[in-house]
Amino acid sequence: MVHVNFYRNYGKTFKKPRRPYEKERLDAELKLVREYGLRAKRELWRVQYALRRIRNAAGAPHLDEKNPKRIFEGEALLRRMYRYGLLDETQGQGKLDYVLALTVENFLERRLQTLVFKSSPSTMTGYSLGSVTLGLEGKL
Repeated sequence: MVHVNFYRNYGKTFKKPRRPYEKERLDAELKLVREYGLRAKRELWRVQYALRRIRNAAGAPHLDEKNPKRIFEGEALLRRMYRYGLLDETQGQGKLDYVLALTVENFLERRLQTLVFKSSPSTMTGYSLGSVTLGLEGKL
């Protein structure tokens, strides 16, 4: 019998909030979950974690602005943001300040479910989630 091992990624994808019952945060999370039709708050935490990592990479407070390592990593980060569609090259968003100004809403607007909801006449984001999971089949 052949034994095949595949490497598994054990990296974290989300981080739970430090204070689980903070009312302001809970209300803000619930508003975002309803607005974008997320299935669980874990999806929101995943986006927040990704944004936190991007901001930390863009900030790099321990390096000087003229440091070649920071310049190289900053350019790579900007190229990645252009590729993801979070920043626009044509509008002159070529500084790390624009990366630091990204919000959770910028990420959530790029989800397929949100794009389907905005382009369809449906009134609830849950309907667009169903059409994404079951297949669009030329409905747009």
